[in-house]
Amino acid sequence: MQIAILLYDRFTTLDAVGPYETLGRLPGAETVFVGERTGPYRNDLGSLALTADAALSDVTSPDILVIPGGPGQLALMEDGPLHEWIRAVDATTTWTTSVCTGSLILGAAGLLKGRRATSHWLALDQLPALGAEPTGERVVFDGKYVTAAGVSSGIDMGLALAGRIAGDVVAQSIQLGIEYDPQPPYDAGAPDKAPAEITAMMRERSRFVLAGEE
Repeated sequence: MQIAILLYDRFTTLDAVGPYETLGRLPGAETVFVGERTGPYRNDLGSLALTADAALSDVTSPDILVIPGGPGQLALMEDGPLHEWIRAVDATTTWTTSVCTGSLILGAAGLLKGRRATSHWLALDQLPALGAEPTGERVVFDGKYVTAAGVSSGIDMGLALAGRIAGDVVAQSIQLGIEYDPQPPYDAGAPDKAPAEITAMMRERSRFVLAGEE
């Protein structure tokens, strides 16, 4: 079972690493980081790089495709070689997945038309223009397409998909192995839970708002 995780400049680290640490632990899994070129890709903070050992042309039929999100997503919305590759491998994937604003890339490639999907809460209103039906759910299954909400939800997506693929025992073993037992010090992980001033501040700083002002 080959799992292909896309890398690009200014991706969000946990969007890629969350599925890597969950799906990558499935029995028989082979995980490959893939990019338009081989070599390092720096995250959205510029302080960490992951290496793509494979170029797009090297990965032609992965079983699972994972598209992470991040500020670099804005530069990947125009149709081109990356979208062509996404559509080509999607033709034979068992599961096509995204985390955070990775769903916007899937949508831009034309793969979410008429489908329920999710994204980071600040990007949900971008989905209808791409033909998708936005939901506020943390993980959304629609056929073979699995989209996860913001950043940390990629861990939940990976575990949910691991359960679908290998069963509850394997998925629970993975969860226990990585000791994923969230007990956050604050209950501010969703816009309807966070203090109103925090939510407003995040909206004002949203790259989607800022992009609209350019």
